[in-house]
This record gives sequence, structure tokens and C-alpha cells, in this order.
Amino acid sequence: MQTFDSIKKMQEWSLQAHKQGKSIGLVPTMGYLHAGHLALVQAARQNCDLVVVSIFVNPLQFGQGEDFEDYPRDLSRDTDLLVQAGADAVFAPAAREMYPAGFSTGVEVSGEITRKMCGISRPGHFKGVTTVCTKLFHACLPDKAFFGQKDAQQLLIIQKMARELNFPLEIIRVPIIREPDGLALSSRNVYLDAVQRQEALALNRALSRVKEQIAGGERDIARLKAGIREIITASPQAEIDYIEIVNGEDLSELETVQGRVLIALAARFGKTRLIDNLLVEV
Repeated sequence: MQTFDSIKKMQEWSLQAHKQGKSIGLVPTMGYLHAGHLALVQAARQNCDLVVVSIFVNPLQFGQGEDFEDYPRDLSRDTDLLVQAGADAVFAPAAREMYPAGFSTGVEVSGEITRKMCGISRPGHFKGVTTVCTKLFHACLPDKAFFGQKDAQQLLIIQKMARELNFPLEIIRVPIIREPDGLALSSRNVYLDAVQRQEALALNRALSRVKEQIAGGERDIARLKAGIREIITASPQAEIDYIEIVNGEDLSELETVQGRVLIALAARFGKTRLIDNLLVEV
């Protein structure tokens, strides 16, 4: 496995691979890899000839007071995991490589899709995401890029950006990977103490309950949201950020549960903000 910290070297490697007729799958990450990331690598391995994993803690997507400085980092550990997973290359640039002095260009998706959910509580976050993904796509030149369903809003925004800016690549959705007890895997789970870790299971319990209710015929969004809120607030340390039941294609508002529906949650347990979601077809 090769490791690159230079955009130019990464591009040269990718261009050479394309000349040889090889397809490239990109897995963008911020590192501190877990089984969810490795599932993305596996999906890329199954769909492409070569797999590139980017590891870059992107400062542009962290707001004031968020955990940029404390975000877990361990490139050596991550590299060992990626060797075992069969990745072909790692792109791990420094911030100054991605954003040199004087950098002032951003890529932003506007509209309802970015104005709700995490777009409210994390202003500027998605502009940071779409800017860095644009640069990663240009650096790694993938044919397909693989993103986890856990970050559902991010996934839909990146799909919209790639489609509207005519990027010659396909964005692939990979299902959420969970711990045996149901907690969605996240690099931020390491922040939780034992009590918070147990209380965080309320997110998956709430999603499981609403899935049962919808399967049983419930279509009223207000009643479903109330049930979710009741389950989460039963955990003393839980502080709800949002509960949304929206169109699963574009996050537009629904009058009732119908079609492809996204149930999306965000809550803090202590200082740790977690997100989770569920897609249902009705």
C-alpha cells in the first residue's frame, strides 16, 4: 500500500492507474477508523480495481467550539488497518497542502437540503464538507466514491453537488454499521463515558420503535416524533438537537409518511453529539 501526502503525487498515481484501465474507488474519511469505515473500504474493493482512502481532519467543517483539536487521530493505527483491509493507497495530506496560504475558494450547496438538521446546529459545516470533497475528488480522481448512510444529510448533499457540477463519478451509499447492541459506529463514540454510552442506545431504540409503528400502519408524523422524543428524553443526559421525518431523496417536508422516508436524529450525551437515522419505504 502506498501513502501520499502530496496532491500532485496522488493525482499522478491515479492518472497512471486510469491509463492502465484501472477503476478507482475513493473512501473519504477523517481517520480514527472503525468497522464502519472498513465496510466502505470493502464496498470499494468489491466495486473497483483500486481503493484509495483519504485521511484528513478537515478544519473547514468544524465550527467554533467544536472538537477539531480533540478529534481522535492515529495515522499509524489507521494505516495498519487499511493494509489489512486491502486498500491500495492512502491520501493523508497536511492542512497546508489542502489549504495553502491565501486559500479563499469554497464550494457550497444551497437550498432547503442544507438549511435544516445539521445545517442549523452546525452553520458552515456543509460548505466545509463540499469544499473538501471537491478537492479530494480532484486529487484522487475516483470513478466511484463511497459514503456511509449514517451521515445521511451529508450523503444527499454530496450526491447533489456531484450531479449538479457534473463530476464524472458515482456516489455510492453504504448502510450504517452498528455495534452488537445497536449503537451506530462513530469515531466520536470514544468520547462517551460508560453511562453516556449506555444512554446513547436510546437513539437506536427510538428508530426501531418508529420502524415498528410505521410497519403497523402509523403515518402521522407528529405522533411518530412524539414517540421518538419520549424514548430519548428518558435518558437523563440526552439533549435532543433535532428529530426529523422527511423525504429520503431530498429532505423536503412531508405531510404524512409516504414513499422513501428518512427518520433522522441528533442528540448530545454530555459533550458528545451523535447522529443516527433510518430509511423506510412506504
